[in-house]
Amino acid sequence: MNDTTRDHGPQPLSALLARHELSPTDLVRASREQLTHKMVARATKGRQLSGNAMSKVLRALNAAAQSTYDLPDLFNYEP
Repeated sequence: MNDTTRDHGPQPLSALLARHELSPTDLVRASREQLTHKMVARATKGRQLSGNAMSKVLRALNAAAQSTYDLPDLFNYEP
């Protein structure tokens, strides 16, 4: 698999972070799992994440924003 198939471009997650005035650090702090700044950066830039990593980002965003988003709200690709 080459890099172009693993790069999905900017993700809706970036707009959601801006809407809720959250930073990647806020997601890392809100997570009760092992979520890293690198994972959040890859998620916002559209680099391919595993389904597990996508779910960690989702749960952290929902905790930080006190929302109930689903994966399609954050990402424009399937794991």
